[in-house]
Amino acid sequence: MKARLRPWWVPLAVVGLLLPGAANRLLPSPRPASDSGFTPDKGRFRILQQGNEAGTEEFSFGPAGNNWVMEDETVIRVPGGVEMRSSGQLRISADGTPQHYTWSAQGDKKASGTVEFANGTAKTSANIAGAKQPVQRDFTFNSTRIAVLDNNLYEQYAILGRIYDWNAKGPQSFPVLIPQDATPGSIDLESLGTKSVDSENLEVLRVHSTDLEIQLYFDAKFHLVRLEVPAAKVVIVRQ
Repeated sequence: MKARLRPWWVPLAVVGLLLPGAANRLLPSPRPASDSGFTPDKGRFRILQQGNEAGTEEFSFGPAGNNWVMEDETVIRVPGGVEMRSSGQLRISADGTPQHYTWSAQGDKKASGTVEFANGTAKTSANIAGAKQPVQRDFTFNSTRIAVLDNNLYEQYAILGRIYDWNAKGPQSFPVLIPQDATPGSIDLESLGTKSVDSENLEVLRVHSTDLEIQLYFDAKFHLVRLEVPAAKVVIVRQ
């Protein structure tokens, strides 16, 4: 079963609804394009819903030895609701394979956690306010190149633009982990070609799930510059 995407007003991420053991039946991820080297990036996103400011995200992505580290922090303000803050630090190898992830989230409650990746296994540990001990779960995939797409941390979608094989095109499936939910899943990616946005030609990648679609817009360096959730009227744009 494909993963399901949440509406924007709750943490927006891919939520896995796989049957027990389904993560082990995923096909290996396609190889990345031959020119899929990462490049450093740093910036800020505006999170808009129906044109209104709903939050911001600060992010950075750069080399760390032979690996790469992404750091992002998001603040979302829902009218009449509690301000939500999320942060994450993701360490990946040069081909996009995750190695280590730490996260924290604060809304009605505080929570934090870590994920250790090794040989296609993700070992998750979460500390929830009020809980007597960490919640620990292990998930096994048959591909090591797992997409980490955590709640409300949108720069993580930028990595999809590098693990997708742009030379092969067509639909490609990838395993996914949502650490804050400790939930595995899968998504389909497909190139929609080039689209002109504000006089700039951008590559568009569709992220498809059971009940929702996200469109990602990348510049010539495959930096994420725009994310759209048409059904929820949400647009996330780089400042």
